[in-house]
Amino acid sequence: MNQRKPMNSDSSSSSGPAAEAHDGHGLTKAAALHQYNDTEGHFSLVRNFRLADMVTIMNGVCGSLSVFASARYLLTNDPDYLWSAHVLPLAGLMFDFMDGKVARWRKESSMLGQELDSLADLISFGVAPALLAFTVGLRTYLDTVILTGFICCGLARLARFNVTAALVPKNANGKASYFEGLPIPSSLGLVGLCAYWTSQGLIVDASGKDNIPGGLVTLWGKEGGSGDIHVVSVLFGCWAAAMVSKTLRVPKI
Repeated sequence: MNQRKPMNSDSSSSSGPAAEAHDGHGLTKAAALHQYNDTEGHFSLVRNFRLADMVTIMNGVCGSLSVFASARYLLTNDPDYLWSAHVLPLAGLMFDFMDGKVARWRKESSMLGQELDSLADLISFGVAPALLAFTVGLRTYLDTVILTGFICCGLARLARFNVTAALVPKNANGKASYFEGLPIPSSLGLVGLCAYWTSQGLIVDASGKDNIPGGLVTLWGKEGGSGDIHVVSVLFGCWAAAMVSKTLRVPKI
């Protein structure tokens, strides 16, 4: 979750009740809109993309390919697709690290880039890991409820970051001193756990045998019904809660 901060293109400062509203990063709304005034003609949005925006989109591409790789595995049981689904979010993380560096190098950060960054992160580190967990075996009704909550907590965490980033105390370099809650790329830890299970055969295999560690617990009804849940699903629920936590502060490295 790299901080793609819009750079202030208006060197003058305004004050008083008549001052224009700022977006929290110092960029006036009028200046932000002016960045995208090329709205006529075909592909006007693409023409307004910066190089850093293209790098960010590659993060989203990796996450999307991971989603489809998981789906392909469910259709074919080809382990190559399953391993691709594990690796692609890691490739997305590399692009997530690179986009901020490119933006600072090119001095081309923008509000659009910040929003693209959050949306790409949601795909690569929210949707893709959740579907991967479903693919390896967390497929009961309650499992999917928790995985849906995991995605939604990642969504809320990214939205909060965009709104409150300017309020977090800064270090000497002007960067936030800590993250409020777990940053969403930390979900790669869960991807790594799924990869370990896959390497050890601790997943639902092609025959349908459930080898997920911890097994199933039936909270209500009959076994095999909507009350079944895998014990390890609780880990995804706790991870989701940690992402939206207000009191958990993760120091930035």
